[in-house]
Amino acid sequence: MALDLASLLGKKNAPLIGVDISTSDVKLVELSRSGEKDYKLERCASEPLPKGAVIDGNIENLEQVSDAITKLLKRAGTGTRNVALAMPAASVITKKMMLPANLNEQALEYQVESEASQYIPFAMDEVAIDFCVIGPTANSEEDVDVLLAASRKEKIEDRVAAAESAGLQPKVMDIESYAARAAVERLIEQQPNAGQDQIFALFQIGSKVTYISIILNGEVVYERDQQFGGNQLTQDIVRNYGLSFEEAELKKRQGDLPDSYEMELLEPFLESAALEVTRAIQFFFTSTPFTRIDQIYLAGGCSMLPGLVEIVAERTKLSTSVISPFKGMELGSNINEKALRNDAPAYLVACGLAMRRFG
Repeated sequence: MALDLASLLGKKNAPLIGVDISTSDVKLVELSRSGEKDYKLERCASEPLPKGAVIDGNIENLEQVSDAITKLLKRAGTGTRNVALAMPAASVITKKMMLPANLNEQALEYQVESEASQYIPFAMDEVAIDFCVIGPTANSEEDVDVLLAASRKEKIEDRVAAAESAGLQPKVMDIESYAARAAVERLIEQQPNAGQDQIFALFQIGSKVTYISIILNGEVVYERDQQFGGNQLTQDIVRNYGLSFEEAELKKRQGDLPDSYEMELLEPFLESAALEVTRAIQFFFTSTPFTRIDQIYLAGGCSMLPGLVEIVAERTKLSTSVISPFKGMELGSNINEKALRNDAPAYLVACGLAMRRFG
């Protein structure tokens, strides 16, 4: 079954779980409503992936990914089978277009498809496309802004096949950066004056890539990715202490390493991470009209490394914090609160996917 990028249409499915397939693991979040607007975290779990199962966002070993999802479902204890998945941003072409506002749905779809070919460097029969109307075009009452999203069908089908092999029914295919943004926007709304006119810089530090999004009043004004992530530290641990990659990753998370680790490996890595953040901010300033950032948010698996927040704040001279996408949520009986405190920043994408249940 091929699946279009239907998330951008805001389609509503209930019940629904969010499953994030990353390079290092698969993560699951299930939410319910607590009151009219608040969320309740029902389930949250992760399962490691064998090295090489997913490379640069592409599923290289379908069976290993499917097996990990099967174990993840068992670990989470969920009976929900409808799932929201996400594509890496690098695998999706997005383009904002301006079209006449008076088109009916069928005419709009035809217009989008006819114009899409000029933005997509593949044969149209090789891609899945979707679109949504964002709203009226600024300074033009006769037009609307439309967001186009397109991805190679084979890449979508790999994710769908891995989920279906584990017994899931894919209902939504999102984009990882959009899902993360949905989770972050909820946190921004909790800020004084709902974060109005404040500029937030989100750094998701993953295993290989750091994704950067700068957000102002609900709009992403700048985004890019940098080839930097926690695997660099894991590889240093492998080389220095003669461990396997899996052992090194586990001991890194548990802090179960020799006394020399902090000074010889961790501190240099933190310096490198802070330098990457500082460079990214300077590049943002030099390539856009903006001259300030009000708040740095750190997320992703690496963000919980001891000392990272402090060194980033010191080097950038900006307010910096590690964020949990579950902040302010009621916690269900299945949630281990202590474990959640350590792992929550890595669940940004999975949480944003789970929120798609509510439109």
